[in-house]
Amino acid sequence: MDRTKTCCFTGHRPEKLPWRRNESDPRCLALKERLDRALDAAYDQGMRHFLCGMALGADFYFCDAVLALRARRPGVTLEAVIPCEEQASRWQEADRERYFSLVEQCDYETMVQRHYDRGCMLRRNRHMVDRSAMLIAVYDGMLGGTMYTLTYAMKHQLDVVILDPVS
Repeated sequence: MDRTKTCCFTGHRPEKLPWRRNESDPRCLALKERLDRALDAAYDQGMRHFLCGMALGADFYFCDAVLALRARRPGVTLEAVIPCEEQASRWQEADRERYFSLVEQCDYETMVQRHYDRGCMLRRNRHMVDRSAMLIAVYDGMLGGTMYTLTYAMKHQLDVVILDPVS
């Protein structure tokens, strides 16, 4: 894939979002609209290939939004970048079903490594940033993996778009 046309994503898991898992919350719906607009803008800037780490929460919103973008704009591809085979093994059944449904709809699937270890999520995030020209982040200033990925992307001079979950 052409890095100059590739956009990756990072964002919070449900526990760090104010609405947790309630995707019908007006704040969540508003974030999803802003994500749609950010993806349209990325497309207008030439982004065609999108990388998603397939974590619960904001990653799922991003994946859904890219699938919608692909349905309405030509040339869009979506790649699931999976940190390890067991990523969804301990999730609730409904989350696992959604995960596998989303992965199935992706154009490509990359498994960063076979088995889980403490560093596999970090390696997944670096893998995505190292292959991208743009990063879209759902980020509210909290410490954690999203902040690390955002910092890594800025250090590597990616074009960064930050969406506050509730603004």
